[in-house]
Amino acid sequence: MASRRLGWIADAEGLDSASLLALSVNSTPDLLPAGAPAPHSDVREWLRTAQAEVLFEATSLNVENGQPGVDHIRAALEHGAHVITANKGPIVHAYRELLDLAARRGKRFLFESTVMDGVPVFSLFRDALPALHLRGFHGILNSTTNVVLSGMEQGLTFDESLKKAQELGIAETDATHDTDGWDAVVKTAALINVLMDVPIRLGEIEREGIRGLSGEGVRCARRQGRPYKLVCRAKKTASGIMASVGPEQIPLTDPMAQIAGTSSYIHFETDIFPGLAISEENPGVYATAYGMLADFVRAVGQAASAI
Repeated sequence: MASRRLGWIADAEGLDSASLLALSVNSTPDLLPAGAPAPHSDVREWLRTAQAEVLFEATSLNVENGQPGVDHIRAALEHGAHVITANKGPIVHAYRELLDLAARRGKRFLFESTVMDGVPVFSLFRDALPALHLRGFHGILNSTTNVVLSGMEQGLTFDESLKKAQELGIAETDATHDTDGWDAVVKTAALINVLMDVPIRLGEIEREGIRGLSGEGVRCARRQGRPYKLVCRAKKTASGIMASVGPEQIPLTDPMAQIAGTSSYIHFETDIFPGLAISEENPGVYATAYGMLADFVRAVGQAASAI
């Protein structure tokens, strides 16, 4: 196991619960109990000591370059382990490199939990819809902005609604990535890179967050039957991909208008199915973990079937 606070902890014989509890309480090296495994200096040494066969990578999103997730995943694949990540950054900044490396090493690089909390978005196209061509998509992929907009509709200011979402544990202490649209932009880029097989830089996606919306404007839009939502869009054109993230007023006849709370929604346009939609209603705290578990089953199941 590894964490920002504890460092890289590994023991090829396994880690017992008593040692892990001691480490969580006494994370300073000179306070570690006798016999507890000492932290390692870097990911490669840690992988060798652990004799890892699968790496679960869940570091925080780095919008600028995807680090340190990219280096963690690269090291694990070079070591010879399958990699499962919930970090969107590496999918945006190094997807093709890491996918090719996984193929050369005969390992799986899976990331279902990066978009829509583990709902099978990527595996739907990879496993269930082969040879289908995705022409575009639109949807609501950031739950924090849903919650903030709902609070504003109920009479709160932007700051008051954001504070309430933070108190509920829905929004991070620093929610800039959500409210300024970066989280949605990264998810949009990940979908384009993987499902449309077109490399795209974050700067190529038009971005606007919800910070500029006023409480009165949000409430007026709701009264008029066209509530504001932070909408992600991507479409293939003759000249490439047109993509955007920004607040839009959505008519009540559109399914996106009904998406609230921590729910998500995505609508795909393909060459065979003009409209194919997935809706996720208020996922619980285990949804992202389930996505990583499902990827683990896929990785290990494929390896077992090849024996």
